[in-house]
Amino acid sequence: MGPRSPVEMIFPSFGAFAMLVLRQLFDPTSSTYTYLLGDSQSGEAVIIDPVFENVRRDTALLRELDLRLVATLDTHVHADHVTGAWLLKQACGSQIMLAEASGAANADRLLKHGDRVSFGKRHLEVRATPGHTRGCLTYVLDDYSMAFTGDSLLIRGCGRTDFQQGSASLLYRSVQEQILSLQPECLLYPGHDYRGLTVTSVAEERRFNPRLGGGVNTTDFEGYMNNLGLPHPKLMDIAVPANLRCGRPEGSATALLEPTWAPLTCTFSGVWEIQPTTLAERIGSTRSDDIQVIDVRETREFTDALGHIRGALLMPLSQLAARAEEIARDRPVVTVCRSGARSAQATVLLQKAGFKDVANLAGGMLRWRAESLPVDNGSD
Repeated sequence: MGPRSPVEMIFPSFGAFAMLVLRQLFDPTSSTYTYLLGDSQSGEAVIIDPVFENVRRDTALLRELDLRLVATLDTHVHADHVTGAWLLKQACGSQIMLAEASGAANADRLLKHGDRVSFGKRHLEVRATPGHTRGCLTYVLDDYSMAFTGDSLLIRGCGRTDFQQGSASLLYRSVQEQILSLQPECLLYPGHDYRGLTVTSVAEERRFNPRLGGGVNTTDFEGYMNNLGLPHPKLMDIAVPANLRCGRPEGSATALLEPTWAPLTCTFSGVWEIQPTTLAERIGSTRSDDIQVIDVRETREFTDALGHIRGALLMPLSQLAARAEEIARDRPVVTVCRSGARSAQATVLLQKAGFKDVANLAGGMLRWRAESLPVDNGSD
């Protein structure tokens, strides 16, 4: 028997279920968790609770993991951020799904208790868990090993119940009957956490949740929740109407602004990249003067066997900050190094210095030479 895959090492007893891809992503502005779940065999994936401003990050991760997004699932109509569901549909062709009880427009599928959402050979079971809002859903994985609870149940807490048709008594029943009734070892992934906690379990929340665990009954819970005295979320007046449109922007805007000076790809690490063939075509075109190629290797590397791109300006990374004023700010910049690592850092430094149109050469000079593109001073 060969070595086990990382997924099999995480989920050793699930047999046929050992194909799950799970990524927990975080939005620091709203403290929102976004979850990517994929079936590595089919390449199909779903995203739970995407955030509008993070769509570029999420599409980059899908691309790097070679996954195809089939659906976005919101746990409820959020009041603290705008969903990325509409933008992801434009980018990936995914379906928008959320609760029928939410009253939202522009959804492709309105979900009810007991529905299933499939991705490849995997699926999520939909459980209605209203109380935080009227349209809250919890998504339970097919093998009952994990559930995604949105704001219905947080780690040692729960969502508030004082707006959007919230009800403390209804939330208490929802959590007790639909979430804490799962097997004790079932992992629970919340929609938010404000302390850096990432995951809990049914057993932990049954025992330690101060609002819903232990011997707390509905009277205790309602008394607790009805006296929180919290201010409304700052973005509520913007987020709720936008989320009732499933994140579709008002007016003609339908996507995040993308760079227009060249076809670029944004990596999961947040670096814009240009492919070697694309750069070579631009350098060889009549518009060759518009792009500045900045080689950030050391002097000895500039003339070694890899050579350098014709017209590139040598500016070692250690000197870049001090020499940035030698670079024109009104023309796009492409940074280059041996493998693309140092030049990725160079794009970050230039952006911090105020340069707007900056991209890294994907794969650096190694990729450039591997694709047999022309160089100066290089050798075979």
